[in-house]
Amino acid sequence: MSPSPNIVWFRQDLRLADNPALTAAAGDGAPVLGVYILDDETPGRWQLGGASRWWLHHSLTALGRSLERHGVPLVVRSGRSAPVLARLAAEVGAAAVFWNGHLEAHWRQTEREVEQALAAQGVAGRAFGLPLLFDPTHVVGRGGGAFKVFAPFWRACLAAAPPPAPLPPPERLQGFGGLADGSTLADLRLLPTMPDWAAGLRAAWAPGETEAQARLAAFLDHDLAGYAALRDRPEPCATSRLSPAMHFGEISARQVWHATAMRMALEPHLAADGHTFLRELGWREFFARLLLEHPDVAEAPMQPRFADFPWARASSGLQAWQQGCTGFPIVDAGMRQLWQTGWMHNRVRMIVASFLTKDLLIPWQDGEAWFWDTLVDADMANNAGGWQWVAGCGTDAAPFFRIFSPVRQGERFDPQGDYIRRWVPELKRLPARWIHRPWDSPPRELDVAGVRLGATYPSPILDHESARKRALAAFASLRSPQPPK
Repeated sequence: MSPSPNIVWFRQDLRLADNPALTAAAGDGAPVLGVYILDDETPGRWQLGGASRWWLHHSLTALGRSLERHGVPLVVRSGRSAPVLARLAAEVGAAAVFWNGHLEAHWRQTEREVEQALAAQGVAGRAFGLPLLFDPTHVVGRGGGAFKVFAPFWRACLAAAPPPAPLPPPERLQGFGGLADGSTLADLRLLPTMPDWAAGLRAAWAPGETEAQARLAAFLDHDLAGYAALRDRPEPCATSRLSPAMHFGEISARQVWHATAMRMALEPHLAADGHTFLRELGWREFFARLLLEHPDVAEAPMQPRFADFPWARASSGLQAWQQGCTGFPIVDAGMRQLWQTGWMHNRVRMIVASFLTKDLLIPWQDGEAWFWDTLVDADMANNAGGWQWVAGCGTDAAPFFRIFSPVRQGERFDPQGDYIRRWVPELKRLPARWIHRPWDSPPRELDVAGVRLGATYPSPILDHESARKRALAAFASLRSPQPPK
């Protein structure tokens, strides 16, 4: 008779290295069985967007292959997590079920349901920590809650104990062979079929733990030097592009932190760039902590006064923004990059978010929902936190009077127009002087470049200066905000 297996319940931890639940499950020498459950039935849970489903399929494929090399099967199921896990534990006679903690409130509630369902069968449930760099009980603001402003939060993080060293992959994994399961990854139907819109994603990305490690190594080798100066330039992209791998847990924040710190120790001249990069990990940590403190951050503004904000809910500009047809080149370039590759440079994310919420006065939730569906790195904490920050309704938010000019932002961060030429090819022959504001270009320059505004490229859907004044008036109509603590 086969010994009782330990089940590892995978979610946003699709890796072997630095996986506390997997390490613990393998530690007593028991056979291990991995399981991923596509839980689209839990009330209140945001359903996975299309781009995330594409990434998940390929990430699970990579995880399954890694486990298979050790003889460990990866079972895929769908349904409510608690009854599915309880049935699986009974089917294989599991000794215990292991999992890593999750930041989102509905998942923490699901974990409680899983514990109850397992306990009813006499099966132990063993949960491990949250995917954070710093212990949330040691980095707290006034009154013991989460910080509301990033700068003091980051100072407190740097003053705390450094993140623990990441765990190596388990030295020995013993697979469990007593399960006759006919479900396959294809049964989850994660990939688009009719139409298959994922060609751009396939060209841009290779999901999986091995690829994530390779991407980190390439960043440290080639792009960390100069990161502080170049990180806001969308072309050429000098950022790590690790966000989807970190969201799905193909690589942990601890692995990224310690690999960067080691490189800084070996090459001290990289210290300034390395600290700037680690600070970006700090923003990820900051938004994660806010999600823990404010579970409804994806739906409700963190500043209550914004409940009365006069959004233009019937605006026709949303579709033009989604399609990259606003007539503002840097905005259109970002939205087209997003649609084609499932990703957008962070500086451009701020530009397009400012345009939607402040030029068009469209609710930030509409932009958040579009990003959720189209981003391969759609993460509740970072997506909601970023949108609320730009819209001015979040904690540590950009002030309402900070309204990005698409032209000035483009001229500053894409001075030669290389990014625009890549993603808005109908403007590629325009000189750099006019590429950010083709409506001001002399007619002869437009003719030479083959640009006909309103025909080959849209005319601007609004006047930015008029939109800016309208936004300032709308923001000024709100009650005065409470100062952050």
